[in-house]
Amino acid sequence: MAKARFLFIASMDVDPEKEALFNEVYDTEHVPELLKVPGVLSVRRAVSVPLTMSIGGEKKTIVAEGEPRYSAYYELESAEVLVSDAWAKAVEKGRWPSQVRPYTRNRRHVLRKLT
Repeated sequence: MAKARFLFIASMDVDPEKEALFNEVYDTEHVPELLKVPGVLSVRRAVSVPLTMSIGGEKKTIVAEGEPRYSAYYELESAEVLVSDAWAKAVEKGRWPSQVRPYTRNRRHVLRKLT
């Protein structure tokens, strides 16, 4: 099995009235299409939750102001996956481009090389 060499993180917020559609389309259409792209090894989604932790001998609640609520983590064989024809086609399939993407905001995209 191929080893992930890069982690692509797509994070965003979505308009509250479109949140149910966002999650449905992400889980049932968007992720399955992207998993078909050669070089995409896995996809995991996450949602931010309140953070309380011990640091410096104190229990603290940390608020990450301005950070997007939703993130998806894509393990990739190479960075070139993100500019492939297969990726370009997959991100434009289904309801995502017309019924979901217009209602997302505070979008952040990060690529990290795994060590």
